[in-house]
Amino acid sequence: MIDYFEIFGIPRRLSLSVDDLQQRYYRLSRELHPDRCMNKPAAEQQRALDMSSALNDARRTLQDPIQRANYLLSLEGFDIGEQKSKDVPPELLEEVFELNMALEEMRGGDDSARPQLEQAEANFAKMMGDVDAQLRSLFEKYDAAPERETLSEIRGVLNRRKYIQNLLSEVQSELTPTT
Repeated sequence: MIDYFEIFGIPRRLSLSVDDLQQRYYRLSRELHPDRCMNKPAAEQQRALDMSSALNDARRTLQDPIQRANYLLSLEGFDIGEQKSKDVPPELLEEVFELNMALEEMRGGDDSARPQLEQAEANFAKMMGDVDAQLRSLFEKYDAAPERETLSEIRGVLNRRKYIQNLLSEVQSELTPTT
């Protein structure tokens, strides 16, 4: 697996400066641009294309904190597969049950469930903010002392975040009128 942190010459950290990453990207993209190899042998031209592509992938991954965390987890050997819909965080069980009933009512044409869905949307958005704050704190903890236990905590919070994001997206799609 290509180490995106290594491509940019930065340490494996979860908190990083996006501005610094962008500056490194511009410098490297100028150095590695395939047009600089137009008169070189085909193998060198292909290598330049491959490196340019890897650089673009690296930037996209590392500039987003969630993608960066998932990427670092995968580098460290954690399974980052899709969150299973049956893995409802226990503290959300009742809320998810009520949400599913309200969604069913809305889909059945009963618009009286709209206020309940709007409240659920607000609750899930707040939860996302809380989870993101928790992740920032865990990122700092890991960067200060890179331990596998902290990565395991981060993985759990990322799973919870993904679950909440899916719920929020489902509510928002139901509340948004289709034209």
